[in-house]
Amino acid sequence: MKDIKNHLLLLLSLAVMGAVSCKRNDGYNEPLSTDKTKPGVVTNISVTDYNGGSNISYKLPNSSNVLYVLAKYQIRDGVPREVKASYFSDTLNVDGFAKAQEYKVQLYTVSRSDVMSDPVTVTVHPKTPVYTLVSNTATIEPDFGGVHITALNKLKKGVGIIVTKYDSLTQKMLILDQHYTNTDTIDYSVRGMNTAKRQFGVYVTDKYGNISDTLKQAVSPLFEEMLDKNIFSPYKLASDTEIGYGWELPNLWDGHTDGSSAGWHTQPGNKPPFVCSFNVGKTYKLSRFVMWERPDDDGGGNKYAFGHGNPRYFTMWGSNVASPKDAKLPVTSPVGTKVGDWINLGNFTYPNPPSGLSPENHNAADNAFVLAGVNFNFSLNTPPVHFIRIGVAQTWENGDIAHIMEVSLYGSPE
Repeated sequence: MKDIKNHLLLLLSLAVMGAVSCKRNDGYNEPLSTDKTKPGVVTNISVTDYNGGSNISYKLPNSSNVLYVLAKYQIRDGVPREVKASYFSDTLNVDGFAKAQEYKVQLYTVSRSDVMSDPVTVTVHPKTPVYTLVSNTATIEPDFGGVHITALNKLKKGVGIIVTKYDSLTQKMLILDQHYTNTDTIDYSVRGMNTAKRQFGVYVTDKYGNISDTLKQAVSPLFEEMLDKNIFSPYKLASDTEIGYGWELPNLWDGHTDGSSAGWHTQPGNKPPFVCSFNVGKTYKLSRFVMWERPDDDGGGNKYAFGHGNPRYFTMWGSNVASPKDAKLPVTSPVGTKVGDWINLGNFTYPNPPSGLSPENHNAADNAFVLAGVNFNFSLNTPPVHFIRIGVAQTWENGDIAHIMEVSLYGSPE
């Protein structure tokens, strides 16, 4: 089972990014002149500080032999960094600082024959770095089978959210999850654990290798279980989309996810939303679900993954009314929208092919991703429900049919 969140190999990627950024090469390698005269220094210096960095403006010496301006400084103790600015520019950006404090930056002009000027020392005082701002807003809360992480990233800069968990075997806090994002609101869950109380931690890092303090909290994950499909049953409503090709609704919970089996399939000639409704047997507060879309045909050579009638945008609706009445569902609506006895539990988007290829050119690994099933999370505020409706707003081919192979629901019985 694959999770739609981007759990990257963050430490490796940040280390690579940091290594590249800590000594940036802008192509000023080969001497372009035989003039070994030491160039003059920059003058009329001014500084504009921002979060994690500073812009330094200056006036270049009156010389046609200057190729670039070089800044040398430390972003934290023992970690040097260099940045360069072409002679076409009068501003240089120094960034990556670990704290909001005073730093010394050495500025040099460098000639076309690779001769450096005397240094000019500039004092900068960058504002609080973004990774620290994000860390200061981080929270850890119990979630179904795990923990729920939130934080604010108002400046929308790239940061890594690292979740740790106490390991009783090693008696250390070990990395549980790594999540890279540049969105303004960080709100996601890490799941797959039992309800035993344990210590969790979260810290924030950036591409320069800066690391925040760790927020630690003892949390007992909430109980969740997979809903018993043996007590599922169709709940046919008048506005449900007509079944096509004999792919009846109970196929949606028969356990078959391969490309040669049948799933739920609508009749051609309909318009979205393509809707099916079913009874899950008892009331649950739902935590998440796994959806298996139609994969490529095992033997027929037909490519269905990321195409055909597979849902791309869809909504899960629910009701806890004893016998909910039919209601024509909208194609799209905000989460929490009520239509008759039904409430919008969440709007979801199926992820693009992990390979980065276009949907129609997906590869075998992308098809394996579909075969494994994709996990989608409900909000912690999702109300308890006894009945489910799936409304497909748009398929990958944006056509007149929809199909799904299998759905597994998880939650806590009420």
